[in-house]
Amino acid sequence: MSKFKSIWIYIENGIFLEAKSFGTEGTKTGEIVFNTSMSGYQEIMSDPSYAGQFVVFTMPEIGNVGCNDNDMESGSVYSSGMIVRNYQDRYSSFRGTSTLSEFLNSYDSLGICQIDTRFLTKMIRDEGPKMMIASTEISDKQELKELLSKSKRIEEINYIKQVSTKEIYEHKVGSWDSEKQEYKNPKSIGKKIVVLDFGVKRNILNELKQSGLSVEVMPNNTPAVKLIERFQKKEIQGVFLSNGPGDPLILKDEAKEIKKLIDAKVPMFAICLGHQLLSIAHGYNTYKLKFGQHGGNHPVQNKESLVVEITAQNHNYNVPDSICDIAKITHINLFDNTIEGVSYNDSPIFSVQHHPEASPGPHESKYIFKKFANSL
Repeated sequence: MSKFKSIWIYIENGIFLEAKSFGTEGTKTGEIVFNTSMSGYQEIMSDPSYAGQFVVFTMPEIGNVGCNDNDMESGSVYSSGMIVRNYQDRYSSFRGTSTLSEFLNSYDSLGICQIDTRFLTKMIRDEGPKMMIASTEISDKQELKELLSKSKRIEEINYIKQVSTKEIYEHKVGSWDSEKQEYKNPKSIGKKIVVLDFGVKRNILNELKQSGLSVEVMPNNTPAVKLIERFQKKEIQGVFLSNGPGDPLILKDEAKEIKKLIDAKVPMFAICLGHQLLSIAHGYNTYKLKFGQHGGNHPVQNKESLVVEITAQNHNYNVPDSICDIAKITHINLFDNTIEGVSYNDSPIFSVQHHPEASPGPHESKYIFKKFANSL
């Protein structure tokens, strides 16, 4: 690892560390979180929901399978960087086309290794996510501390403006094994939805398409009146609210527009940030979890079937328990009993906090996409 430069880290609780860098060079700030997934580091790093965050991987060996274009969940990497115990520059996979180091450099994201990720994970578990700064240029603790103190916190930044599409487009690709499935869902024939893009993952769009729907993706600031008009003219049958980064309470304009869709009785389905925005639009503000849920091994119970599903998760914020005043709780996280899914009373709207598209992660919740398609 001698070919990699030193990198210095300062965390807002006063911890100062030196490690090695295998990504881009420079100085970046962000919120540090941990992810317990055993695989899928490229999908995690290209997930727009990680914008403004440093991801600590609890899996100790990272880089083993390299990277490739097909595993991208968006067109870029919005995360500040990744932190791993051991980085493997020599990959072994027939699908790999570049090293993880080359991947991070091409998207200007930091890579940090030769560091005690178990220590960092336990710190986040005990103290919650912290703001941090990492630099290949600055080694002075006091200078890093001052730079971090002058930086905006993650809850003060609207990352949606960075990650949302600027143009309207049709998504025409199904899941990776779509040739075997051939969109066999007769109930969704001729149905079209609009996806409001707050940082949507590519595999979410794939699964919506795979359920048989026609999928049109639109920017986050699309006026609700346009969607309501199209719904009333039967040009679209529903709206999907996507995942995305940051604190949902900062997205006041988006919440106002979603409230208009609610009042117009437009059928909606939402995942993660979209799930949180639906709660806010209904008048129930979200709250921040102690250290969030990030990983591909979280048990969630479907309250309707009582089946336990192993799910993929990526969120720091959650809807309040008081949402049960206006909605039925459909899913519960068995780690901490937080709400994972709701179906709103007397309304064609439901949402989940976890990621049923499972990229990376298990596939046990993929049925939810077909449920949405069949409900329209």
